Amino acid sequence: MVDGITDRRPPCAQVGPILVMGVAGTGKSEIASRLAAALDGTFIEADSYHSVENVERMRRGIGLTDAERWPWLSAVATAALDAGTPGPVVIACSTLKRRYRDFLRERIGPLRILYLAGSPELIAKRLAGRKGHFASRSLLESQMSTLEPPSEDEESVIRVDIRLAPEAIIAAALARLENEHSV
Repeated sequence: MVDGITDRRPPCAQVGPILVMGVAGTGKSEIASRLAAALDGTFIEADSYHSVENVERMRRGIGLTDAERWPWLSAVATAALDAGTPGPVVIACSTLKRRYRDFLRERIGPLRILYLAGSPELIAKRLAGRKGHFASRSLLESQMSTLEPPSEDEESVIRVDIRLAPEAIIAAALARLENEHSV
């Protein structure tokens, strides 16, 4: 959306890169794609940048090691930098550990984080109903034990409960982004 008088995007659309994070089954892809559309930005699905070997490991229920994650995160950062669109880049990426988020910050620059949080029981239920995705319920325990939720010192973190409807999550994220940008 462009303001015809000043020919610039509304303030919320001028935010920098946004990372939508959480364990498998929290709705990262759906929320990130909807948020990118709402902001007239670019959606990046980090899962598309996994190697064939990583996907096969996860399909077998084996969590990835740090060594297996670094090339993947590097590819995600490159995709974000190459997006070249006027709107923000919105990345759906688990980034379970602080050091993974720090790595993306070092490569991309400051990130706003939308952290999708939920109970292991709800996430397990969602994963049990999931069809056609390599990240199944068998990965949940590994992901939950790896997860380092964003801490107080990580700037611009929006924590949202996944019990909310996707529309409510997007509305909350947009309101917070608008509020941060207008300050």
